[in-house]
Amino acid sequence: MSRWDFVGRTDELNRLLSAVGDPEGRGLLFSGKAGVGKSRLLREGVTNLPTDRYAVWSVSASATTATLPFGGLVQVLPAEQPQGLSPAGILRWAVDLLQEQAAGRPIVLAIDDVHLLDPPSAALVHLIARAENATVIGTLRDGEQIPLPIRALWTDDLVDLIELDPLGPTETTGLLAAILGGPVDAKSSQRLFRLSAGNPLLLRELVLAASGGDELSRTYGIWKWTGRLELAPSLTDLIDTRIGQLTSGVRSVVELVAFGEPLGLQLLEKAVDPADVEAAEERGLISLVHDDRRLDVRLAHPLYGEVMRRQCPVSRTRRLQATLAGLLEQVGTRRRDDLLRVAVWRLDSGTAQDPALLLGAAAQAFGRYDVPLATRLARAALDADGGPDAAELLATILMFGDQPEEAIQVLDSVAREVRDGPRHSRWLTVRGMVSYWGLSRESTVEEIAARGDTLTDSADQARVRAFEAIMRLHRLDTGTALRLAQAVLDRPASPMAARELARCTIAHLHSAQGQYRRSATAIARVQAEATRWRGDMPYLQLAMELARGTRLALSADLAGIDAIVADEFADLAGAGDFRLGTGYLAILQAYAARLRGRGDEALKTSLGACAVLATSRVYAGLAHAERAQAAALRGDATHAAEAMTEADRTHAPGMAVLYPWLEQARGAVHAVAGDLPAATKQLSALADRLREDGLAGHELLVLLDLVRLDRATAPVGPTCTDGGRRTVAQRLAELSERIDGMLPPLVARYARAAAEDSPDDLLAVADDFTARDLTVYAAEATAMALHRMRDRAGATGPARERLAALLRRCDQVDTPALRLLRPALSERELEIARLAAEGETSRAIAERLFLSTRTVENHLQRVYTKLGVAGRGELRAALWSLPGQDGTDPA
Repeated sequence: MSRWDFVGRTDELNRLLSAVGDPEGRGLLFSGKAGVGKSRLLREGVTNLPTDRYAVWSVSASATTATLPFGGLVQVLPAEQPQGLSPAGILRWAVDLLQEQAAGRPIVLAIDDVHLLDPPSAALVHLIARAENATVIGTLRDGEQIPLPIRALWTDDLVDLIELDPLGPTETTGLLAAILGGPVDAKSSQRLFRLSAGNPLLLRELVLAASGGDELSRTYGIWKWTGRLELAPSLTDLIDTRIGQLTSGVRSVVELVAFGEPLGLQLLEKAVDPADVEAAEERGLISLVHDDRRLDVRLAHPLYGEVMRRQCPVSRTRRLQATLAGLLEQVGTRRRDDLLRVAVWRLDSGTAQDPALLLGAAAQAFGRYDVPLATRLARAALDADGGPDAAELLATILMFGDQPEEAIQVLDSVAREVRDGPRHSRWLTVRGMVSYWGLSRESTVEEIAARGDTLTDSADQARVRAFEAIMRLHRLDTGTALRLAQAVLDRPASPMAARELARCTIAHLHSAQGQYRRSATAIARVQAEATRWRGDMPYLQLAMELARGTRLALSADLAGIDAIVADEFADLAGAGDFRLGTGYLAILQAYAARLRGRGDEALKTSLGACAVLATSRVYAGLAHAERAQAAALRGDATHAAEAMTEADRTHAPGMAVLYPWLEQARGAVHAVAGDLPAATKQLSALADRLREDGLAGHELLVLLDLVRLDRATAPVGPTCTDGGRRTVAQRLAELSERIDGMLPPLVARYARAAAEDSPDDLLAVADDFTARDLTVYAAEATAMALHRMRDRAGATGPARERLAALLRRCDQVDTPALRLLRPALSERELEIARLAAEGETSRAIAERLFLSTRTVENHLQRVYTKLGVAGRGELRAALWSLPGQDGTDPA
């Protein structure tokens, strides 16, 4: 583990440095809770102060020196003090001594834990703060007694007092990545943030405990925490110190809240003395928060609960949990989560006897996509003689928890009990789902079709047909899938969940075909009925997201992708370890980042998706294909090839519907390796296959990739009646009239402009791409325009400025289209060009590089010719528009 880098706090650090440089000499004190990062911020600020410009003294006050006169400033003052001076004289002597040692430099006195200064030191600090050439900066802890001279610093307007807030989620994620030397998956980061409440000291102890207990693992470069918390002694001692000694009454309050939070205040006061509740609140152990019309009680810090639960004896733990369950049962389970909470308390306390309670709670947990909790409750329901219903639910949850083998065993154990009726149709579909997606058995499709024929009830048969339809879609048997799904919708007896699953199948197919309006209408209908199908089939959400995500990705609706990545399902899936959901949404997020030109974010997010889906084959291949695309965007041919190999290895045959994404990624891998003929051949063959399969939405994006490779005139499709073949540009013109949305006409214009070698039209297309936030496409179209303007020396300046502006919005972008502009500049030519762009004269450059002025001028002339610029006025933008050649602004 690396040292703890200074992450975040940029505004606070700048505020501290500005205070030191303030002409009026106002100082700055940061206050905050213990461990919030005050001391580290102060040290970082002092480190950034040049000692040749400032006379800097750093002081760390402590309880040890708080009782000694001038003990707090022992690091500053000499050991021997003049004899016979009055207290005021000693203060004056100390100030004069510091001014003498400063030798005319401004004085900066930095004091950590200023509240621990002894009275004489506090008085001296106040006196120094009044000096015209001195600035006091420091930290103090909330809730501590503050010496009057220190308090007077801000009441006398000598310093500003700033409350230092805890780190936010983004800063915590950045700090974790810096510590561990790599990105941390979102769920782990969120839980560590919640437990630490943004306190760096507590975060440090949590990470050390997780590292020491081997609870941190790395997959595809992404760190993941198991969630098991082994409290290190140092962390336990730290929390124990904060909690302090408790009376038995206050301990009961804290323990009940630890096991039951959030706990209604009225419910809590039925079990304990209200006076003890008040005492716990006064001591800062609990907090009261309003939730609608109810006043809830929570612990003041999440780690208080971890420590209290760990230290509570098993017998008392079970008694407390049974008490909580009994209290809530007495008042009635009125809120949505009450049933779930009672079931968990009953299960944990060993008092769970009602399989219906456990089964209902398991269904509720799965409806919230909390896979671990739902698995635990469903398993308990089955063990309590919950029968086939419990087996069906448990098998479903195990499937989505990446345990398909056990799921099959659970289903087969109750096979004799489900021979007919609705229960039999549910058993068939769950077993089919586990067999097809969990175990990748393609024969499942024919098996479930044959079993469905034996059913006599229309509703039961509709459920089976809906599953068969979506399986056939994923196997790419699109004609049969559409027919079956439509038959389910046309059958009045079809259950709601079966109807909406069939509608998702149709919506997904319409998306792939480029019928985005019809797809959007169908998805909106499914979403509108969510409350009616979620209880029966919560995983239907995944089918809906796949249909919706396909539409948004193919239509390049980046704002739409942002919306679904940020909606409630994403939050629930992430919190509940619903990996298929979080993994797929991460793939979409990486896709949007890639099209925006955010290479680092695209690669990091796609790596996260690969890590989340490492144990599942449903979307694993898609995740690695997106990783290959992200690596290709960055120009990393080795990483792209490795990711493509993993995509092929992990891609499930039953997910054939995803083949366009994988094969499109393969074309990008060829291109980034510099093998443009292979890339062209791959993409052209893929476009032909997609045309035959009727997947026009995918075909459009593949043809767009050919345009990006400057192959707008390449032949595609079958031979026409005149013996020729359509060009990419001609085929795109046809598709622009068949596919919905604004993207197809824009792509068709792009192809036409490239085919006709029209720089002006290419620049107009780039503007339209920019307006849609498709920064990579815009930059490539601009680069293509510049490449066609090479013979127009002196006229490329504005276009280069536009390309430079686009590339400033990107990071780590290096594509074949952009490489068209990369001339073979030597290191010497590039060095001279950079200096010239910074405004240095030829004579100054010659003196710096020990060359003759004539040599510099000759080099510059060759640079102008290679870059296609008229002179130094266009050189700055030209350098910025060299991807992979110059990553920094010459200014």
